[in-house]
Amino acid sequence: MPMPRCPLAPTFPADFTAPVPETVSYSLTLPAALASPALARATAREVLTTHGLHDMLDPALQAVGELTAVAAQFTESANFYLSLRYRADNLRVIVYDNHPRHTQPHLATACDTRRRAALRLLACVCRACDGDWGFGESREPGGGTRMWARLPRGSAAAYGAAAGREW
Repeated sequence: MPMPRCPLAPTFPADFTAPVPETVSYSLTLPAALASPALARATAREVLTTHGLHDMLDPALQAVGELTAVAAQFTESANFYLSLRYRADNLRVIVYDNHPRHTQPHLATACDTRRRAALRLLACVCRACDGDWGFGESREPGGGTRMWARLPRGSAAAYGAAAGREW
């Protein structure tokens, strides 16, 4: 009996369209290590520059660095997850770590206070860029904590330009 032939894989035409902001949709899993925030910032810098979002690099990289540093500190697993998305003229930076929500109210309050204090600089950057930020229980399978920042491009670009003039 003859062996069945393996079907040929379909050929996909090469897409030579230049990356644009609306195509920013990246996710990566990072180790819960001290070096991860620097790696996350370097990756975000490359992604944003490639997609023409260099005008918002300063606040975006600050947000990525702050969120990933806190995730690396709080997660109880070997890694955490970073997502970069650009939609409706807003950059969304989302980080998931597996630190669970505490069931004991006093412990939950203390933990939230500690996380909020660790994200003080992020709060300042988001406020200066007319964006917002937060954290809460992750709805993803496995639970944990979801932290996020939303930076509108216009205000983030103005923030970055003002920061550049101060130096």
